[in-house]
Amino acid sequence: MRTYYVFQAQNSPGLRGFTDTPLGEKLPVEDGPWTLVRQISPDEPWDVDISRAVVAAGITENGFYLHGPINRPASSKPIIESDRVEGTAVFDARGNQIGTIKRLLIEKVSGKVLYVDVTFGGFLGMGVHHHTIPWDKLSYDRAYSAYRTDITAEQVKGAPVSYEDDEVFPAEREKVIHDYWRDPPRGPV
Repeated sequence: MRTYYVFQAQNSPGLRGFTDTPLGEKLPVEDGPWTLVRQISPDEPWDVDISRAVVAAGITENGFYLHGPINRPASSKPIIESDRVEGTAVFDARGNQIGTIKRLLIEKVSGKVLYVDVTFGGFLGMGVHHHTIPWDKLSYDRAYSAYRTDITAEQVKGAPVSYEDDEVFPAEREKVIHDYWRDPPRGPV
């Protein structure tokens, strides 16, 4: 288990940054300056409103994890580079982070983005789950500098697993993924 350091962004009151280093040197400079507000040791109870596993996965993948709205001016560019989409958080309709975009899945002939590989879970780099959701189910939320969806965390967790980090996207998975999202689970009524 590791010690986590919680930082507050001075320019965005609702934005917190989590790292595993006390200096927070991996936190994005453009969202700072950052102030250390808390240290959570391995033996302390986790009383933060975001899953420890989600924070751990973010730190493992990026060196930090951000939670809350980011106070950045919206880009005036109508086009975004794929590497700027990869690593972006995905939030549900209630504002809870349900994953992070790992990859865009693009249809070869048309060049259209069809799906995104969303990762969630895991701890200390182990047990990260890859699930595929339709690109058209996401919309960009400028307040969060992230993507929002009406898909629930339960629907994402129930979606077919796409592939592991070191594998290519298997062609036979496309039909399974398409069939799953054509009629997504309705959840409790």
